[in-house]
Amino acid sequence: MEKLNISPSFDNTKVAFEYKNDKQLKKASFLFSLMGKPWIVRMGSKLAPWSLKVGLPVKGIIRSTIFSQFLGGETLEETKIVAQKLGEYNVKVILDYGVEGKEGEENFDHACDEFIKVIAYAGTQPMIPFMSVKVTGFARFALLEKLDTLMHSKEGTLMKRFLSAIEDLNAVEKEEWHRVRHRMMRICETAAQQKTGVLVDAEETWIQDPVDALTILMMDTFNKDNCVVYNTTQHYRHDRLQFLKDSHAAAVERNFVLGAKLVRGAYMEKERKRAEENNYPSPINPDKESTDNEFNEGVKFCIEHLDRISLIVASHNEFSNLYATQLLQEKGLPMDHPHIHWSQLYGMSDNITFNLAHAGCSVSKYLPFGPIKDVVPYLMRRAQENTSIKGQTGRELNLIKKELLRRKNQK
Repeated sequence: MEKLNISPSFDNTKVAFEYKNDKQLKKASFLFSLMGKPWIVRMGSKLAPWSLKVGLPVKGIIRSTIFSQFLGGETLEETKIVAQKLGEYNVKVILDYGVEGKEGEENFDHACDEFIKVIAYAGTQPMIPFMSVKVTGFARFALLEKLDTLMHSKEGTLMKRFLSAIEDLNAVEKEEWHRVRHRMMRICETAAQQKTGVLVDAEETWIQDPVDALTILMMDTFNKDNCVVYNTTQHYRHDRLQFLKDSHAAAVERNFVLGAKLVRGAYMEKERKRAEENNYPSPINPDKESTDNEFNEGVKFCIEHLDRISLIVASHNEFSNLYATQLLQEKGLPMDHPHIHWSQLYGMSDNITFNLAHAGCSVSKYLPFGPIKDVVPYLMRRAQENTSIKGQTGRELNLIKKELLRRKNQK
């Protein structure tokens, strides 16, 4: 696609970093320069979890560096400070309880209770319209995997295959799935009462089908009048654009609003490796260009059907974010249309987030939180992604340096 020449401009570093003082910007510059060195990231990814496990006094170092860059705090109350600061610049927050899922019914019930606690809190905060959940936080991975395998042996629509697969579970597994469904119902009921959107995260392809089916069932129940539940589609998968269109057809047929959060994806290397090891075709697009096209086509499809789709453009790609604004302009729709929202991760792509907000778009930061020892896996992933995504660290660093120079020249 040709480059777009439209506002907002993502080069405006004054708007992008207005919420950070010089000291905070210099610290961010230092962090991204470290993340630009893969050997440091590899070493840190091994040392940080080990140091915490054996009880070394490293929490303070982690908290004052990578933790404060990418997370909103250890507790819900701590996220309030960050949310208020972002709110001053018309940037909202998507809360994410960033603790990795632990197996066992007791842990699943606890995770469900934590999600509900987050929703209840978000309902009291005007700048927190959404929260994020992972079904693997309250469902056994192996059960989802079995359901997915069973669904692939069936024919028909997603829902027909899902219902047929449930029937093939044994009595104990059926009871276990009933508890999973009940947890999801509790989460969505609370969200509907609190008028808070629930964004259901995407998972690995080999457990995604039952997650999709469960999420669509929740939409059919809770999205009749407005959008409460959102599904996430990973567009590095070559089948997701069609799935998005099929989901829209289901929404029209069943008369509900489709909540669609579009991302490029988070498990690419793992997906390709598993496909190779198990000798099946890779579910991932062959190259970045294909993924970009699939994502942008998904954005276009959603904006063409905003009467029935509530869209979240969750992207760090400048073109995709600009493309969404251009499509709205072409249709004569306002930037703050109630059925479109943009989002980027906290600590990254401030040039996109704050310039979108400055242009009047409804935009948020995805804000994980949780105890340091529990969110280290999330932090290590952020560091690794910044290293592996071509040019990501360099882009962040160049923008920060540009702003520091601008401020220096103004003094």
